[in-house]
Amino acid sequence: MQLVSVAALAENRVIGLDGELPWPSIPADKRQYRALVSDAPVILGRRTFESMREDPPGAYRIVVSRSLDSVDDPDAVVVSTVEGAREHASRFLAGSDGTVPPKAAAYVLGGEAIYELFQPHVDRMVLSHVHGEYEGDTYYPDFETDAWTIDAETAYDRFVLREWRRVDR
Repeated sequence: MQLVSVAALAENRVIGLDGELPWPSIPADKRQYRALVSDAPVILGRRTFESMREDPPGAYRIVVSRSLDSVDDPDAVVVSTVEGAREHASRFLAGSDGTVPPKAAAYVLGGEAIYELFQPHVDRMVLSHVHGEYEGDTYYPDFETDAWTIDAETAYDRFVLREWRRVDR
């Protein structure tokens, strides 16, 4: 199973301000993001999960929190570690024979602390690079571009979607 980090970030790596996106809505980005994660397990922090409760992404939600009773939602499982999140995602993705297809993926959706925690374990990143710099209080983790290669790049009106793959995997 692959772990894939999915985020929209400004040129200065800003991903949020006061729990919201710091730029005006970009419908094309929301559509491609929702299509990508719709049938898959998603991994997110408690605050990010709560901010998306009205319209939760993914087919199976794994919330990473230090407090296992912090989320009272029957549509989510709460774990406290990267390993716990991977185990739950693998179980969701496993076929009837118990094996997980090699190209199957779980998507890491943030916030900042979750991206940072999972970054060493991520195999791919699907990043919407939003044009411009924005004020913010949350950031996508810095990463060594030499350790990654861009497999695909698609230009949209207000962002460029780049699909990154870790070179050593």
